[in-house]
Amino acid sequence: MANRGPSYGLSREVQQKIDRQYDPELEQVLVRWILAQCGNDGGNAVAQPAPGRDGFQQWLKDGTVLCRLINSLHPRGQAPVAKIQASTMAFKQMEQISQFLQAAERYGIAATDIFQTVDLWEGKNMACVQRTLMNLGSLAVAKGDGLFVGDPNWFPKYAGMTGYGMPRQIL
Repeated sequence: MANRGPSYGLSREVQQKIDRQYDPELEQVLVRWILAQCGNDGGNAVAQPAPGRDGFQQWLKDGTVLCRLINSLHPRGQAPVAKIQASTMAFKQMEQISQFLQAAERYGIAATDIFQTVDLWEGKNMACVQRTLMNLGSLAVAKGDGLFVGDPNWFPKYAGMTGYGMPRQIL
């Protein structure tokens, strides 16, 4: 939690409410999916994270796992994130998270369903990170392009697409 002291009063209540939205069971589903989806990408297997919110946050914090995830949802040669590099420098990590978020929006996730970089990097709103990844998984299943790996029942049906792959329109 970069450069932030403890919160008090209303700030503390708001942060506690946000923290209660985090779902440990959803974390397990997302970890299983990400491990299956990224697989043995070029001989570099994605490591299993430590259990719990902090382990999940540390696993995703540098952005490499997220970038590998979004690249795995695209055909070979069309990866949206060209260079994935593990780094200990904060600005490089945040840049990779930002690249993932931009690629997720181009993939079809609504801008309102995407977390902010600091939500993940500082670990302030991991429930929002979970929701973004859940929406990404649902959209990947709905696209039906054969690039999704894992159990489609892990994710709810994506309401934004018809069975023909066209956006749903409300008349």
